[in-house]
Amino acid sequence: MCSLVLGRYSWCPAFVLWRTSSGSAGMAKSKFEYVKEFEVQDTCLRNCWVVVRVDGKNFHRFSEQHNFTKPNDIRALQLMNRCAKNVMKELDNICIAYGSSDEYSFVFHKNSNWHKRRASKFMTHVVSQFASSYVFYWKEFFSSQPILYPPGFDGRVVIYPSEENLKDYLSWRQADCHINNMYNTVFWALVQKGGLTPAKAQERLRGTLSADKNEILFSEFGINYNNEPLIYRKGSVLIWQKVNEVSKKTVKLSNETEEQEVEVSRWRTEPVLLHTDLIGEQFWEEHTAILSYR
Repeated sequence: MCSLVLGRYSWCPAFVLWRTSSGSAGMAKSKFEYVKEFEVQDTCLRNCWVVVRVDGKNFHRFSEQHNFTKPNDIRALQLMNRCAKNVMKELDNICIAYGSSDEYSFVFHKNSNWHKRRASKFMTHVVSQFASSYVFYWKEFFSSQPILYPPGFDGRVVIYPSEENLKDYLSWRQADCHINNMYNTVFWALVQKGGLTPAKAQERLRGTLSADKNEILFSEFGINYNNEPLIYRKGSVLIWQKVNEVSKKTVKLSNETEEQEVEVSRWRTEPVLLHTDLIGEQFWEEHTAILSYR
């Protein structure tokens, strides 16, 4: 590649090599390095909570083509939770995550300096890790349903300056989970059990309030919405907790001639899945370590 060698210097059109006093080779900046000046400076404001939300792209079509059970497919929700656990394990400084349906939010601690707090790094690392995990773990949850094409996910980054703002964000996502799940539960009851077409079911539910939907479920289908599984009504929360991991190990005791199998336990910090209420202070009072200094 280089065209000339001048004494102790090697020269080429793109870059310059030189030798230090110790004899090792170094490299000067190339003439093309100016293009880095076009990069957008996207550092997230310091001392703010960084939230990355992942959303499934065109998941209405994806769920139909992969025969998801309506209104909720427990396999799909468990797969989302498995992907979120993997994201928390692989990436640094995520203190809590919340998910429902085809979305998941990951909260990076306000003190995090991961990748110099660049928004593009936060978003691309989370989305790529989540999307690859979705394909990787698919067979664990959909053993009889092959994946027909790669799913897509988009992402966004939002920063929140206070704990109150962050709690309100998570409360908003959980409230949205409740609203959407109640609507879908009534809608699919009208279609699957009531014999209505999707268009007729939409018309029936237009303008109804929460109390109206509860009444339809109970009076027409004998369904008490409050008895629906919490994972559907509340979504999924992932937090770090210490868990006692018990495994079996084969060892030879000092006074024995044969090896024996014994149980060995050790404490590890793992992402733990909860289906609980985030709205209100009780959750935060019970888990004060989530927002504490890391």
